[in-house]
Amino acid sequence: MSETSARLLNLLSLLQTPREWPGRELADRLRVTTRTIRRDIERLRELGYPVHATMGAEGGYRLAAGTAMPPLLLDDEEAVAIAVGLRSTAGHTIAGIEEASVRALAKLEQVLPTRLRRRVATLGTATVPMPAGDGPTVDPEHLAVLAAAIANHERVRFRYRAGAGDLSRRLVEPHRLVAAGRRWYLVAFDNDRDDWRIFRVDRLSEPFATGARTAPRELPAADAGAYVRERMRGMAGMTATYRAVATVHGPAEEVAARLGGPAAGRVEPLDEGSCRWHSAPDSLEWLALRLALLGREFTVHEPAELAGYVREMGGRMTRAGGATETEATPESSSGNTPGG
Repeated sequence: MSETSARLLNLLSLLQTPREWPGRELADRLRVTTRTIRRDIERLRELGYPVHATMGAEGGYRLAAGTAMPPLLLDDEEAVAIAVGLRSTAGHTIAGIEEASVRALAKLEQVLPTRLRRRVATLGTATVPMPAGDGPTVDPEHLAVLAAAIANHERVRFRYRAGAGDLSRRLVEPHRLVAAGRRWYLVAFDNDRDDWRIFRVDRLSEPFATGARTAPRELPAADAGAYVRERMRGMAGMTATYRAVATVHGPAEEVAARLGGPAAGRVEPLDEGSCRWHSAPDSLEWLALRLALLGREFTVHEPAELAGYVREMGGRMTRAGGATETEATPESSSGNTPGG
């Protein structure tokens, strides 16, 4: 790198700090004359960086917001902080910024020096975020690999575990990542099956880009979100879904937080110590698990199938604990009791 190019990068790095820099201070830092600083400022302007200047004894230079996002120069600590923050965001479903976080993480990790990549990985290993709900966890590194492959139109290989537990190796042309409720989905064209498929990202492992570039394919839907939505509706038609109504003996705010927020349904307070949950549509198994994981007494009002499933589950748990069902409390045998 030439001396002028290196100086311009150093100057740009200083200007990206949110403050106004006197010309003399910039000259001292870069060990050049103020005349050289003025010339370098003009070069940055020609490259599209909106550097504003103010005159007078207190005047100086500052980088203003322009019409386009210019390249950012980050020091080591800033790069690590942003990468860790993006990983945390990618691991949680936050409406509106999920895919953008993954794309930004993929771009940043692609250019991070090895020493910084190790620091980011170490911090990620040592840090355990508090999950917002009970959904499956997704490895941010997997999201970054997939996002980069989508941007580069590269085929990807990975191991995939189906819902029934079967393992397979897949070769796909990734199209888009979609965050839906508790889960991340990969919409991709499966080369071995010669058709479009949807993969749950928490079920795939060892993803890597093959380097083989492909021409973009036309998805048989308006967009990836619509495609996932339609496919999920089709699956719901084959698998019965239910809406639950249950009274939970716990403060409404606490219960709503434990359930994972509005996506899980509506929680209305009954009094200071109890509330009623009107769930979003889901399977009996998942609804029963959500209630059991609340750690609170509860009463299922509907549907009857859920009340029956909870009773069966309670019996299995009792037997697994080494006690007989007759040792349960007298209240547990009635039809409208906590848990059933």
